[in-house]
Amino acid sequence: MLVWINGPFGGGKTQTAHNLARRLPGAAVCDPEHLGFGLHRMLPPALRGDFQDLPAWRTGTVEMLDLAARRHPGPLIVPMTVTEPAYFAETVGRLRELGHDVRHFALLADRATVLRRLAEREPVHHLRRLAHLPAPAGGESFAVRRLDDCLRRLAEPAFATHLPTDRLTVTQVADRIAHLTGLRPTPDTDTPLHAALRRAAVKIRHLRLD
Repeated sequence: MLVWINGPFGGGKTQTAHNLARRLPGAAVCDPEHLGFGLHRMLPPALRGDFQDLPAWRTGTVEMLDLAARRHPGPLIVPMTVTEPAYFAETVGRLRELGHDVRHFALLADRATVLRRLAEREPVHHLRRLAHLPAPAGGESFAVRRLDDCLRRLAEPAFATHLPTDRLTVTQVADRIAHLTGLRPTPDTDTPLHAALRRAAVKIRHLRLD
């Protein structure tokens, strides 16, 4: 099974994916963003736009997830924002055409909730400013610019199943996804401090330095 977790930038996709994968024996997180930023690094900075516009990202995402799904025995958790219907068809739709059981979820929240979550990421991005590194494509300003369009598009029926997350914790969102897919994660026994440390570790692992 491929569990594709969609949602606006800053909507909690990556944290939910890692929470769910940690509690599902044999599960793995497969993040197509890594492929996108790898492609960016092959281009001069002036040519780095939205990597989803690159056909190589869309075909490469399908090829890598197809390979992982065929060879990995456990469920794969895929945190990735895709709001363009044509790109959605070329990725999620194509994987389904190849015979994979793709369960898609769009994490939705009020605009104010997403902006608050983006603000909570600032301590990590402060490390970039301390190192005098430029903000990456896909950084906070990009996320804010795209927010309204993301929320509008993802609310459309084509991007169901929709999960409102305003009043849910990361664990509760992960448990809801597990329930809807028939997966059975182990209970989340983290203390609030341990949970906060895990979230910080995920943020740091996803800090891009170029």
